[in-house]
Amino acid sequence: MEVTPEMQSRLEQLGAKYNALGQDMLSYLDGLLYSNLLTYWDYIHLDTLLSLQNTRTDFEDEKIFVIYHQITELYFNLIRHELRQLRTHGGQDMTIWMKHLRRSLNYFKNLCQSFDVMVEGMDPQQFLKFRMSLLPASGFQSAQYRMIELESTIAYNLMEPSQRELVQTDVSTADAYNKLYWKYGNLELKTGKKTLTLQMFEQKYDQELLQLAEQMRKESICALYRALPEEMRANTELRELLREYDLYANVFWALSHWKSAVRYLQGDPDVIAATGGTNWQKYLPPRFQRVVYFPELWTDEERAEWGKAWVLNLFKEKVEGHWGKVPQKG
Repeated sequence: MEVTPEMQSRLEQLGAKYNALGQDMLSYLDGLLYSNLLTYWDYIHLDTLLSLQNTRTDFEDEKIFVIYHQITELYFNLIRHELRQLRTHGGQDMTIWMKHLRRSLNYFKNLCQSFDVMVEGMDPQQFLKFRMSLLPASGFQSAQYRMIELESTIAYNLMEPSQRELVQTDVSTADAYNKLYWKYGNLELKTGKKTLTLQMFEQKYDQELLQLAEQMRKESICALYRALPEEMRANTELRELLREYDLYANVFWALSHWKSAVRYLQGDPDVIAATGGTNWQKYLPPRFQRVVYFPELWTDEERAEWGKAWVLNLFKEKVEGHWGKVPQKG
């Protein structure tokens, strides 16, 4: 076979690459010679992937529930991948900021818009039965989502609202972490004590999340934004992108969960408790938690009305689409 100029050029580039690494290029060419061709199914580990949907019951729709949550965690992983790249390479480069924020926002948009898989995709009677076999597991226990929160903003902004009002913004990370909103959102309705769901989550992830919170005190997207020069912070396109990211992460995603809960857990006249034993009607609606990643980008009135009428209108316009009307209560 004739060695074309293009082939000779590639060989010279490979030789330079492996020589710089102190490696023998011929050994790597032998590896290429003997290796098998790559297939799609091997590259994405398809057989392994399709073996991970292990249901706990014989109800057919439980498979939908498992797969959807696995997809959700993969999207969370993609969001964290983008936030990590932004922290590493963003600096004061507006192009990099915009690229990774847009990608993160698109992942959240896909998550919100895909929730009809849960809202419309499962038989309610099947769900209300197979969910009892999942106790005390709960979507509340998604550590990746907690990591996204901590990587997006400082711990103070994630504190339970009434606790946030009692301290200054320079509260220690440890104190802020112990008063995060979700720690108050998983207490037993009758006793006020931590649910088993929360206890198990804290036992597995508390130390890791606390360390991340301390690291993100200066490295979260919120902290990095505040450290930008004033002219960059004032950039209208960047501010609007951060605001939209805030809405999708803290309002539309929560409302998507709430809409699903209304469909499956809203009993009449009794309210069916969530799997973690919490009052989901108080925990899921964003107007109760008022989590805002970038509070300086919103007016006092907007923060005070967080998750209320103006946001519900946006939710119906941007996310709902073919879902129909959002229930008026909640």
